[in-house]
Amino acid sequence: MIAAILHGREDLKIEKVAIPTVGAGDLLVRVKVALTCGTDFKVWKQGYHARMIVPPAIFGHELAGVVAQAGEDVQDQFPTGMRVVAANSAPCNECFFCRKDRANLCEDLVFNNGAYAEYTRIPARIVRENLMEIPSHLSFLEAAMVEPLACVLRGVEETGIEPGDTTVVIGCGPIGLQFIRVLSSRNVDVIAVGKRNSQIKAAERLGAAAAIDISQTADPISAVRHLTHRKIGADSVIEAVGSATTWQWAMQMARCGGTVNLFGGCPQGTKVEFEPSALHYSEITIKSSFHHTPHFIREALAIIARGDVRAGDFVTGEVPLNELPQVFQHMKNRNGQLKVAVRP
Repeated sequence: MIAAILHGREDLKIEKVAIPTVGAGDLLVRVKVALTCGTDFKVWKQGYHARMIVPPAIFGHELAGVVAQAGEDVQDQFPTGMRVVAANSAPCNECFFCRKDRANLCEDLVFNNGAYAEYTRIPARIVRENLMEIPSHLSFLEAAMVEPLACVLRGVEETGIEPGDTTVVIGCGPIGLQFIRVLSSRNVDVIAVGKRNSQIKAAERLGAAAAIDISQTADPISAVRHLTHRKIGADSVIEAVGSATTWQWAMQMARCGGTVNLFGGCPQGTKVEFEPSALHYSEITIKSSFHHTPHFIREALAIIARGDVRAGDFVTGEVPLNELPQVFQHMKNRNGQLKVAVRP
């Protein structure tokens, strides 16, 4: 089969490799759609991910497809031809963190990469915990949105955002725009902060009550606070960029007693400075949300099935697998694309 192999930093090659073999509880899935994402882009740039992928390895983790072969223990449950969507991980349900309802922090979290290929093996634990049949009315493209949306849904819940709140979303890439869509549909007043006109238009289209283009704004912090009740700041702030600067902005955009979710991960070695007294006397809660859990994977599929989140709002291109290396080069040049559908 043909697959995209990550060999190291910005070194992605399309190669012919063997079709994976499956164990008793595994599935072999024929990939119909795989989606690019910010995490894959970061991994491509640095050449590895400490927890998810060690090169050389088949790349990609957002996918939907059909069962091509099932292991002997799951043949009856997952017949050949069944349309399925799989998450990229599954918890053990036994460790300290799983028992504390923090399955995303599982000490034995099984990760799976391999979406950018004609076929991919879904490990038995993911088959058991985080693989679902795609409803008949949903396309493969829509179903492939499940994993990133699950992360967003968990971020919303962890931040404690309620209808009527004012929430700032910093970053209008695919994840930030999904936050905007979900929050606006829940009657939250969203102030979006982006850095190019196309992002601002997308944020407004997806329900942002206001959108600030930092390329046209001298002081984004003041601009945001000016839009809040009595200019006191937002009830909550979602940082979906992952930079020291935007982490600092987030702290200064929240009101007293507000919550900041540092959702965007900064590069390793980044140092961020905060004014301790401002945090202490303002009683700001700082949180981070990492990854997803089986509960939110299922909630994400239900939301997509209802049509509340549509792939067409986020997927801005489509390419065959052999063009994937060029896609990442284009992403490096910040060409404004959100997500690209790869069809092996």
